[in-house]
Amino acid sequence: MPPIRLVHHAPGAPGLRFFGLGPNFIPARALLKLQRLFDRHAVWARGRSFAQLRRLLSGSDAVVSLWRGKRLVGFGRATSDGFSRAVLWDIVVAGDLHGHGLGRRVVLELLHAPAVVGVERVYLMTTNSAGFYRQLGFKDADPQQLMVLRR
Repeated sequence: MPPIRLVHHAPGAPGLRFFGLGPNFIPARALLKLQRLFDRHAVWARGRSFAQLRRLLSGSDAVVSLWRGKRLVGFGRATSDGFSRAVLWDIVVAGDLHGHGLGRRVVLELLHAPAVVGVERVYLMTTNSAGFYRQLGFKDADPQQLMVLRR
């Protein structure tokens, strides 16, 4: 089985977004594979269109992906103002590879990305993985409250 390879994408992930590039800048239908990864393993991200994926990638300051051969097995992205706040988004690893440290690898790579490394606070939202993120040093945001405006 091929080793798992981590890819750091340029801000906005133009290679992935426009050309579907995977490791070594080789066309890999990566946007389709990202859509499938979300549909199969990320309940919050199911049903995103190519246009929506391109838009979220274009606004991302840090993007990483994990590949096993031609298979996209992990993904994460971050947005940041570069000094005060950053937010981690869409951290996902294929379910059959949970427990192998891949989610940790994605998060740590994002935390060390130039747009994120020096910020005062890094935020993320999770539905059922709080224990995982606590292991990485994240804490509950007490006394802050998460607030949502649904549209």
